[in-house]
Amino acid sequence: MNIIDELEWRGLIHSITDREKLETIVNMQIKVYLGIDPTADSMHIGHLLPVIMLRRFQDYGHIPVPLMGGGTGQIGDPSGRSTERQLLDYSTIERNVSKIQKQVEKVLLTDVDNEPLFLNNNEWGSKISMFEFLRDYGKFFNVSYMLAKDIVASRLDTGISFTEFSYSILQALDWLKMYEMYGVNMQIGGSDQWGNITSGLELIRKKYPEAICAGLTIPLVTKSDGTKFGKTAGGAIWLDPEKTSPYEFYQFFLNTTDDDVINYLKIFTFLNQDEIRELEKEVEERPHERKAQKELAKNVTILVHSEEEYQRALEISHALFSGDIKDLKIDEIKDTFKGVSESSINASEMNVVDFLVDTKICKSKREAREFVSGNSITINGDRINDVDFIVKKEDAFNEEIAIVRRGKKNYFKVIFN
Repeated sequence: MNIIDELEWRGLIHSITDREKLETIVNMQIKVYLGIDPTADSMHIGHLLPVIMLRRFQDYGHIPVPLMGGGTGQIGDPSGRSTERQLLDYSTIERNVSKIQKQVEKVLLTDVDNEPLFLNNNEWGSKISMFEFLRDYGKFFNVSYMLAKDIVASRLDTGISFTEFSYSILQALDWLKMYEMYGVNMQIGGSDQWGNITSGLELIRKKYPEAICAGLTIPLVTKSDGTKFGKTAGGAIWLDPEKTSPYEFYQFFLNTTDDDVINYLKIFTFLNQDEIRELEKEVEERPHERKAQKELAKNVTILVHSEEEYQRALEISHALFSGDIKDLKIDEIKDTFKGVSESSINASEMNVVDFLVDTKICKSKREAREFVSGNSITINGDRINDVDFIVKKEDAFNEEIAIVRRGKKNYFKVIFN
């Protein structure tokens, strides 16, 4: 199986600029580039798939070229947007580039012969004057041709500035420069990047008619119900552990539905066809065991974070299931219970019955006594069955947060003021 067959089996090809040329160049070692927009300080899982695509090409012996948009990031890609981006200063973009590159390095192999070639388009973009840009590159782009591009046409009604209108030319210039300087002959990107990719291809063809280059786009990842992948009630799932903890990241993939899990195993993991078929059989015959979800969450968590963080996510999951949360750190408590029902109290100590009622964990003192007497209340991992028990701030995590479990699954967070 070659790389194209592999990608087709995994459902990872949306469009190819020229299949014949692609099949020609993948039989030799090629340099495959992916443009990465640094307008945020972290990628989210919607950005993860194209980076994994780079790794797939690397696994087949090709050289991945992650291109950091240190130059174009000062403008912002208009693709998929209905409004103008807020412009960032260069120091912010530099910080974003540094953080994002570290995330990309975790996915790609850096200790192999075909190690990644990390580039930044500010390297050449900052050296081109306005007159050079218009004379040497702008003249190759017909305005009618550009107006027909989806990224421009979709914004004509709402308005698009000349700055964003020029983005496609700048990205085309990137590919041309990398072709000239490094021999980069392939570009990949999301399906919304088709216009930018074809612009680059056209520019190279006009300057170098003999060039053999190809572009490939990846389908948009959706859920089986058609809704957008990667969003939760709490917002985006980030690759930065400071924004989304490895435990939250692990849980996101663990909660994948049976309808989606096999597709996600194909596109987000490096498991082979036999391994995925075996997991597909498990979903059909023993869905309650959720082996496919566990394997998905394990593989993606290790890829983006580490084996150590995956093991810690398992430990936290076990602690929550068993109710034994005493060994969790304060940061883990905050991350793990970020979305649970929250209340606060001003007292430094309080009778447990009053505590449960005041924090609305129980509706009445009678209900509170019944839960306590029935061994259904744990506070900070300790089971409470004495209605005269005193809840103290000094016993809370960091003397700040108390975690109450009512029954088997209902967790509550209480903040001591």
